[in-house]
Amino acid sequence: MLRIDTVASTPVDGGIPLPAVGSGSSAPPQRIALVGNPNVGKSVIFGALSGVYATVSNFPGTTVEVTRAASRSDPAVEIVDTPGVNSLVPNSEDEQVTRDILLDGVDLVVQVADAKNLPRALILSLQLAEAKVPFVLVLNMMDEATDRGLSVDAAALSTTLGVPVVETIAIRGVGLRHLHTALARAAVSRYRLAYPPGVETALAHLQPLLAGHRLGDRLLALMCLAGDDTLRPWLERTAGAGERALVDQVRRDLDTQLGGRTGYELSRCRLRAAEQLARRVTQVRPTEGPALAVDPSRAESALGILGLLSTLTLLAGDLGFVNGPAGPWVRIAAWAGLASAGVAAYRSPAMRVALGRWASQRLAGLAMLFVVLYVVYRFVGVFAAGTAVDFLENTVCGKYIVPWVTAVIDAAIARLGPAGGVSVAAVQLVRNLFVGPYGLITVALTYAFAIILPIVTAFFLAFSVLEDSGYLPRLAVIVNRVFRGMGLNGKAVLPMVLGLGCDTMATLTARIMETRKERVLVTLLLALGVPCSAQLGVILGLFGALPLWAPVVWGGVVAGLLFAVGFLAARLLPGERSDLILEVPPVRRPQLSNILIKTVGRLEWYLKEAVPIFLLGTLVLFVLDATGMLSRIVAAGEPVVAGLLQLPARASEAFLVGFFRRDYGSAGIYAMFQDGVLSPVQAVVAMVTITLFVPCVANFFVIVKERGWRTAVAMSAFIFPFAFFAGTVVNVALRAVGLR
Repeated sequence: MLRIDTVASTPVDGGIPLPAVGSGSSAPPQRIALVGNPNVGKSVIFGALSGVYATVSNFPGTTVEVTRAASRSDPAVEIVDTPGVNSLVPNSEDEQVTRDILLDGVDLVVQVADAKNLPRALILSLQLAEAKVPFVLVLNMMDEATDRGLSVDAAALSTTLGVPVVETIAIRGVGLRHLHTALARAAVSRYRLAYPPGVETALAHLQPLLAGHRLGDRLLALMCLAGDDTLRPWLERTAGAGERALVDQVRRDLDTQLGGRTGYELSRCRLRAAEQLARRVTQVRPTEGPALAVDPSRAESALGILGLLSTLTLLAGDLGFVNGPAGPWVRIAAWAGLASAGVAAYRSPAMRVALGRWASQRLAGLAMLFVVLYVVYRFVGVFAAGTAVDFLENTVCGKYIVPWVTAVIDAAIARLGPAGGVSVAAVQLVRNLFVGPYGLITVALTYAFAIILPIVTAFFLAFSVLEDSGYLPRLAVIVNRVFRGMGLNGKAVLPMVLGLGCDTMATLTARIMETRKERVLVTLLLALGVPCSAQLGVILGLFGALPLWAPVVWGGVVAGLLFAVGFLAARLLPGERSDLILEVPPVRRPQLSNILIKTVGRLEWYLKEAVPIFLLGTLVLFVLDATGMLSRIVAAGEPVVAGLLQLPARASEAFLVGFFRRDYGSAGIYAMFQDGVLSPVQAVVAMVTITLFVPCVANFFVIVKERGWRTAVAMSAFIFPFAFFAGTVVNVALRAVGLR
C-alpha cells in the first residue's frame, strides 16, 4: 500500500522550513547535502527545500558543477545538491565530488532514492550508515513503484536502518510536508554491515587511525582498503607518514589474502546486504498492465508509429497533397483515426505482439524524435514567429516604444543640444547611439525582446516537454549506432541536445564522455554545427516564412556535414572510443509545473546572459560604424560574402557580430529577409554558413578552459573557412537546380 497522507499532496510554496537536527537539538543545521543515485528526483526535492534561488558553480579543482542555495525559511542554512552517485567509493569525478562534500562536513544528509529500484539505493544507505552522518531516506517516485506492483514497508525499513523514511511523489508535491517533520528526527543509522572476518580484522587495525574526522572512521577505512587513490591527498594532509605506511601495509595484506579483489568483495557484500534488506521490506503483487511511465518500450513503439504516421499526414498537407476546402477536415479525420489506432495498438495484446515484431524500438524512437522536432518546427516557426514576433516588433516596438523613445531623445537634444553649446555632430552621435541604425533601442533591445524572446520562449517550452518526459537518455540508446560511426557512443547525444539550449553549457557537459578523444570530438561538433536555442529559434522563425525545402536543405546539409566531420575526425584523432553504459529512466508524463519552472529558468538565463551581449554587440557595431571601421570590414569581406556566397555586402555585418553572439548574427539575417533584401536561396545559404560559423565568444573561452588554447584556436581556424566553403557549395548547388 502507498501510505501517503493526501493532505500533503499540495505542492510546496516557498520551500520547506528546516527544523533542528534531532529532537533534542536547539540550533538549526548549517549545511544539508542531498545525495542519491542519478535520475531519482533530487533536483525537485532541492527546489522544495530551497525555492528557485540557487547558485551553480564548479566544485574546486574539478569541472563538476554543484548547486547550492539558502533555505527560504532560514537563510543561515545552506542546501547542496550533489551530483548523482552510485557509491561513496568514487569511480568517477562526480562521485569524488559528492564524497569530498561529505568529507568536508555536513550537518545532515537527505538521501533521495528511487522507490522502484530500492536495492541500488540501499547500497548508498549502507555507506551513509558507515559514514556516521545523520540522514533521512526519501523514497521518491512511489507512484511508479505502485504501478509496478511494488509496496515498500517504510516503517520496517526505518526501524532496520534507524533513520526516518519518507515516501514522496516529489513532482506532485506529495509527501514533501512529511519531509519537514522527518528532518527534525534525522539520525545516525545504527545499521552495521558485517564483512568477512579478514576485512573486519583489517578494519579493526585502521579505524583507530582514522577516528575523529567529519566522516565516519569505518567508511574511511573501507575506502582505504578498496584502494581509493583519490583519498590519498586527504590522507597526506591529516595523517602522518607512519600512519599512512600502516594503512598501505594493511591494504596490501588484505589484497594478498583476497587475491587482489578487495574492492570487488566489498562491493559484493554491500550489494548482497542491500538486496536482502530490500526483499524483507518490499512486497510484489501482480499488475494487470503497466502504465506509460513504467513500460516505455511498448508505449514508445505504439506512440512512435502513431507519431510517424501523423507526421507524414501533416507533411502531406505542407507539400500540397491535402489542400483545398476539404484539407482541414481530412487532417482532422487522419488525426482522429491515427489516435484511435494508437490507443488500440497500446491496449490490444494481439497488436502489442504485432508491434513488437513489426516495429523495433529504435525505429519507433526515431519516429518520436521526428514528430517532436516537426511539432517544434511548426510551433516555433509559425506561431511564435508569425504571431508574437509580428505583434511585438511592429506594434509594440514599431508603433509605441521606438517612436516614444525617439521623441524623448529628440526633445532632450533640442533642449540640451546646440543651444547648450554642444556640436551638431555630437548631438547626432548621441542620438544614433540609442535610436540610430545601430542604436541600443532600435537594434539591441528590439532584437532581444521583440524578435528573439518570443521565439526562444516557444522553443524552451517545447524542449522542456521533451526533457521532462525522460526521453533524452532513451534517445542515447536509440542513436548509439549512429554516433558509433563518428567514433562516439550514444551518450554524446546528451551534450548535443543540450547544445540546442546553450553550446557553452553543453561544452562543459562534454566531460561525461569517457575518453579525451571523445570529449574533443563532441566539443568540435558542438562548435561547428549545433545551434543554440536562441539561434535555432531565429532559424525556425525564418523558415516558417520559407518553402518546406528550405529547412530540409538546411537540416540535411548541417547534419550531413556534422556526420562527415565527425567520421573523419574520429579516424585522425588518436585515442579509443568507450562503450555505452547508461541508465535509462522510464518515459514519464511531463508535469506542467516542471515545464514552467524549467522554461522560466532558461528565460532568466537568456535575460541575464544573452541580452547584455546583445547590447555589447550593438555598441561594438556602433563604434565600428562611427569610426568607419565597419565599412572597411564589410569591404574586406565582400569578395567572400558577395562573390562566393552571392549575398548582399550588408550580410558581412551579420557574420561579424555572429562571433559575439551566434543568434545575434542570425537575427541580422532574419531582419534582412524581412526587409526583402534576401531571396529564399540567399536566406538558406546565409543560415547554413552562420550555423557552421565559429562559436560565440563565450563558447570559445569555455573551449579554452576545457581543452586549452591550442585546441580552441585550431578548432576556430578549421571552422571559419569550412563554414564559408560549405555555404559556397550550397549556393552553387541550389542555383544549379534552378532555385533562386
